[in-house]
Amino acid sequence: MTPPRPDLSFMPVTAADLPLLARWLDQPHWRDGWSADVETELGYLRDIIDGRDSTRAFLFRLDGQPVGYIQVWRIADARVEPWLSDAPWVMDLLDDAVGVDLSIGPPDQLGRGIGSRVLARFVAMLRAEGRHCIVIDPDISNRRAIRAYHKAGFRQIAELAGRTGHCLLMRHEAADPRMPAGEQSGGRDVGPGT
Repeated sequence: MTPPRPDLSFMPVTAADLPLLARWLDQPHWRDGWSADVETELGYLRDIIDGRDSTRAFLFRLDGQPVGYIQVWRIADARVEPWLSDAPWVMDLLDDAVGVDLSIGPPDQLGRGIGSRVLARFVAMLRAEGRHCIVIDPDISNRRAIRAYHKAGFRQIAELAGRTGHCLLMRHEAADPRMPAGEQSGGRDVGPGT
């Protein structure tokens, strides 16, 4: 008999979570994926917690134990510097598109299929909120993340191939196989000129 899967839940990040996030941010697998030093990233998280940033941040838990971080951010809000210089492709996406970022916390939890399961559940939550275009932008060299995101239903945005720098821009494709891909995510997923 197969053991039951652990219960998965999302809890908004609070100031009380910052020491845990600081420990995770200092792990090698986080330093590879997060561009700034620990204190700078904690400053960004404080901005989210205090409402100065529209990003929504969550810890995800398995059976009540925190095992990672996930956030959703609005593409339209990223059309400012320094984001425009770092990711000019944000101008090619619809205004109501959202981006998702995910990191597993403890290194001993990597490679267990948690990321794809968490991402699939999180995307379902975003779809229930009415989000149609959901993207994720792993580093092109992060094969583990790309496989997990693919398993969760994300596919490379072919129209933007070669125009996204060091990241592989991927869009979630809805699960209904009867609908063409463009209709599954609310029509055109990229802006004018594509």
